Amino acid sequence: MPPTPSPTRPTPAQGPFGHALAGLLDVLLPADCAGCGSERTQLCPACRHVLATARPAPTLLPWTHAAAPYTGPVRQLLLAHKERGALRLAGPLGEALGRAVRSALGARAGAAPLLLVPMPSARSAVRARGHDPTLRLAGAAARSLRLAGLDVRAAPLLRHARPVVDQTGLNAAERRRNLHGALTVLPRARTGPTGLAGRHPVLVDDLVTTGASLAEAARALAGAGLPARAGATVAATVRPAG
Repeated sequence: MPPTPSPTRPTPAQGPFGHALAGLLDVLLPADCAGCGSERTQLCPACRHVLATARPAPTLLPWTHAAAPYTGPVRQLLLAHKERGALRLAGPLGEALGRAVRSALGARAGAAPLLLVPMPSARSAVRARGHDPTLRLAGAAARSLRLAGLDVRAAPLLRHARPVVDQTGLNAAERRRNLHGALTVLPRARTGPTGLAGRHPVLVDDLVTTGASLAEAARALAGAGLPARAGATVAATVRPAG
């Protein structure tokens, strides 16, 4: 008998309502695997295994570790979560981010309460996507680390202080110039909001390419008296050989 075709899955509109509808459709009409295209599951066992067994490693910034290279299923899963509203992927992606946090901190991981600080998304991007993917991943990573016994919270402490140009096509030096002074710390971070005082900041993001964004975020936090103890991302761009 020929295989039963997968049900046609409507494409919801962008925005908060559209992404809420997407989450419901994920349950009622499961999409194909975002990592490899396998039918009837948003994350197949093989792609889940790739994500769960990747070994975090240092990036171009020695103090920042990435859970996996930005290739294959990992790349596709991040794009599906960020750009196509596959919100249920935040859980497994957040677990990978949590492992990168522990790898970056090493023996210091459980030494003090931690605060995961996500890289800020532009307001226009959040409106277009209907969600803030990095903030969502930070929350998922914090939950996974709490389940492992660590005292961790996530909070957005950074915002854009000025516009920047699109980074696509810029080399490392151009990205640093483009981003220098572009981020600042929210006023509530400076006044020590209840529950955040005494926590060690760890910068988190979905992807690191040259490290310019994370370096600018670290500069902003340090300028506010909140030096980042480490950085962690789900993935890192693979550097060309040679």
